[in-house]
Amino acid sequence: MEKTRKLVLFSCLLLVSFLASSSAQTCLNHSFSNRKYANCSDLPALNCFLHWTYDEAAGTVEVAFRHTGTTSSRWSAWGINPSGPSMLNTQALVAYVNSSGIPHAFTTSIDSMSPSMQQSALSFQVPSLSAEFENNEMRIFAVMRISESLLATNQVWQEGPVSNDQLMIHPTSGDNMRSAASVNFLTGQSGGTSSGSSRTRRRNVHGVLNTVSWGILMPFGAITARYMKVFKSADPAWFYLHVACQTSAYAVGVAGWATGIRLGSDSAGVTHNPHRNIGITLFCLGTLQVFALLLRPNKDHKYRLYWNIYHHSVGYAVIILSIINIFDGFDILKPDDHWERIYIGILIFLGVVATLLEGFTWYIVLRRKNRGSDTDKSSHSINRANGVNGFGARGQDV
Repeated sequence: MEKTRKLVLFSCLLLVSFLASSSAQTCLNHSFSNRKYANCSDLPALNCFLHWTYDEAAGTVEVAFRHTGTTSSRWSAWGINPSGPSMLNTQALVAYVNSSGIPHAFTTSIDSMSPSMQQSALSFQVPSLSAEFENNEMRIFAVMRISESLLATNQVWQEGPVSNDQLMIHPTSGDNMRSAASVNFLTGQSGGTSSGSSRTRRRNVHGVLNTVSWGILMPFGAITARYMKVFKSADPAWFYLHVACQTSAYAVGVAGWATGIRLGSDSAGVTHNPHRNIGITLFCLGTLQVFALLLRPNKDHKYRLYWNIYHHSVGYAVIILSIINIFDGFDILKPDDHWERIYIGILIFLGVVATLLEGFTWYIVLRRKNRGSDTDKSSHSINRANGVNGFGARGQDV
């Protein structure tokens, strides 16, 4: 029981550390060494951020576009498009690391759906333009002189591969097709999130955390408990592995659940009642399981049978509800199809493993039972031969 408490305590510490580390990078916690900006926005795709300051007297907007998690073999671009949130007609600032290893920035007007990505003038002046690349982060700095009609407009950003100083076509799926939003340089509002993590990123984090915890770790922990305990040599290792797996899944799952609650509070008017209700139910059942672990009776206790029934019933209910809710989440998030296929593949793998282990453990149990029966028969025969039944030996004595 003491080891169990330690495992639960470890999982709680894991939850706290995970929640602390989940405060991912945002525009607000970034500072430039020699620049300051009045506004910033976490753009909702491609790990990008926009910082800007509008100078009304000069009629200029000073911007800094940051693309994190990229490499020197990829180009980055950001621009504005008064025609709409699309690539065509975007007035873009582009940067890449050339073959000499120097970041190079230039302007280009996207005038076709197959742009050459060559340097060209924009519809407005750009008095200052430069780029920096450091620690897998591309930064584009610019001063744009724009009219009042462009203060509230659309912004588009993109990234793609570079080959021999030639900018190649960007990917045409996933976040590369979601990299557009609105921006208002005057009010500081943006289609991204200007005061915290982007909603899209939080949705993705929410989905990943819950899929890994409730949808993968929980079933895996149940498999270890059901099939490892059949092997006498695995006792009590199977129990501690089961506890560690399930409490870790619970800790990560609570982080995902909390992210979902925050998403709901930040999305007024957007409701996914079945998904939300199942999520709350899972949290409650998972919490009950953790407390039940602390109140687990000894094997010979008269209430142990009832505890086992409760523990198994709630555990399997959690797994079933988790899988249902994860697929509901896929329908809500609508990620690339391959993510759902990957999860289906994981479930099939776990199902095949569980089926094989089920047959194998039944074989072991039945074999032990038969051995026990043979042992009893052998013992009975020996006892009869020795007169244990009250007749043989006593008769001989007579």
